[in-house]
Amino acid sequence: MRFCCPMVWRIAAVTGFTILLTSAYYRVASASVMSDTARAYLASLTLDQRSKGAFDFKDQERFFWHFVPDNNIVQTQKRGRKGLTLREMTPSQKHLAHALLNAGLSQRGYIKATSIMSLEEILRIMENDNGERRNPEKYYFTVFGEPSEKGVWAYRVEGHHLSLHFTVIDGKVVSTPLFMGSNPAEVKQGPRQGLRVLAREEDLGRDLLKSLTTEQKKVAIVTADAYKDILTGASRKAALAGQPSGLHASKMTARQRQLLQALLEEYCSNLPDQVAQWRLDQVKKAGTNLHFAWAGGEERGQGHYYRVHAPAFLVEYDNTQNDANHIHSVWRDIEGDWGEDLLKAHYQASHK
Repeated sequence: MRFCCPMVWRIAAVTGFTILLTSAYYRVASASVMSDTARAYLASLTLDQRSKGAFDFKDQERFFWHFVPDNNIVQTQKRGRKGLTLREMTPSQKHLAHALLNAGLSQRGYIKATSIMSLEEILRIMENDNGERRNPEKYYFTVFGEPSEKGVWAYRVEGHHLSLHFTVIDGKVVSTPLFMGSNPAEVKQGPRQGLRVLAREEDLGRDLLKSLTTEQKKVAIVTADAYKDILTGASRKAALAGQPSGLHASKMTARQRQLLQALLEEYCSNLPDQVAQWRLDQVKKAGTNLHFAWAGGEERGQGHYYRVHAPAFLVEYDNTQNDANHIHSVWRDIEGDWGEDLLKAHYQASHK
């Protein structure tokens, strides 16, 4: 026994140290990481850069969002995007900007976001563009208010096929709207052939559809033709007026509900653990009060659309453009986009 004890103590010490490291990791709140990173980023900017990339928290610009290229916004909205682009930054500022992007996402989400940005170079080559419409550095960073762990502030990272909004309210992070798209959905040629940035969003949705019986599909498939885009578009408020609901989760088998859970977890996994857990708590609270709706073809390569709708949130996904090789996906909170529900409670408490 004398020879075993040192080994036992060493194992116990290593285990205890690992637990301490793990607990220390989870004690670093996402709001703290975001605020520290945002302050470092802002401190690196010149006065001219701050005038472009920093706004008051109450500025209505905070609610603007879109996921199309800049020139499309000018044509349809009669205005351009606001913020500071990566291509306007020095190399060191770009590192800090990417740190801010990373602070709002998990490793998985950050890989998706930067991969989406990189697809602009593929589109530039495909379209013989001069770099003005298609540019991997034409992504805008905008901070609203003064970053602090317990205060009220926000930031946005946006460009073609990426619109990420993070609002910090009394230490809690709200991460909606959160839009990710991919064009092409699958790279068909060249050295990056086979790349599918949002592969799991597509495949998990189809797995759930294919698990349904013929009778279940009659309810879940709300139309034989896929919608041309996500129905909520870039609306200020997520709403699906007059749309058929689809299949209620209570009408699914246990295995089908597991597939639905896996699909929602994929969207949650784009965020840091703490923020993802808040989203998963929304899913848990919804229970079986969820609807799954599908539109369009069932086979890969056919235009298709799906959504998952709960009282508190909405997930939409669409792949119809460019011969069904162009994905749009989004997570919206029905009442809480940009933290509006929490802000209402915050201001009521402050006034009281």
